[in-house]
Amino acid sequence: MRGKKLLSGLVWFCAVIFFLLPSQTTHAQQVKRRYLDKFQDLSIKLMNETGIPASVILGVGMLESGMGTSRNARLLHNHFGIVGRNSLAKKHPTYRSKYREFKSDTACYEHFVKLLARKKWYPQLKGKAEYAVWLDHMNRSGYSTAGHEWIRRVSNLIKKYKLYKLDTQMDYAKNAES
Repeated sequence: MRGKKLLSGLVWFCAVIFFLLPSQTTHAQQVKRRYLDKFQDLSIKLMNETGIPASVILGVGMLESGMGTSRNARLLHNHFGIVGRNSLAKKHPTYRSKYREFKSDTACYEHFVKLLARKKWYPQLKGKAEYAVWLDHMNRSGYSTAGHEWIRRVSNLIKKYKLYKLDTQMDYAKNAES
C-alpha cells in the first residue's frame, strides 16, 4: 500500500515537472524576445549616430542586465553596470548599490555609447562592424573585470541571437560624411 502511494506521488510529481518545464523555458524565451524587441531599434539608431556596432551595444546590454531582469536594470534603468550615484536608499531603505541611476533605459543606452566614444581607440574603430575587435578593445581598456570570459559571454549572445545581422544596417559612414 505504501509503495503504491509513493509511486502515485512520484508519477504526479513527474507530471507536474513535465508541464512546468516547458512553460519556464517559454517564459525565459519571452523575456529575451521582449528585451530584443524593446532595444533593437534604439541600438541601431545609436549605431548609426556613433559608428558603434548595434551587436556590441545590444549584446553588452543583454549580458550586463540579465536581459533587463537584474535589479540594476529594473530599479536604476542601468543596463551596463555603470558605476555612479543613485537614490535607491531614499526609495528602498534596505537596498544599496554602487551603480548609477538613469532617468530611463534610453538615457542609459545613450550614456553607454558616449562612454565608448571617449575611449582613445574609438576613432580607429568607429564605423567598423567587427564586434570581436570592439569587445577586445573594451576588455583591454578595463570595461569588465571578467576579462576573456566576458568577451566569450557577450560573443555567445551576439552569435546566439544573430545580433551581427543588425550591423549590416550600419549607415554611419554616410551620416559622418553629411
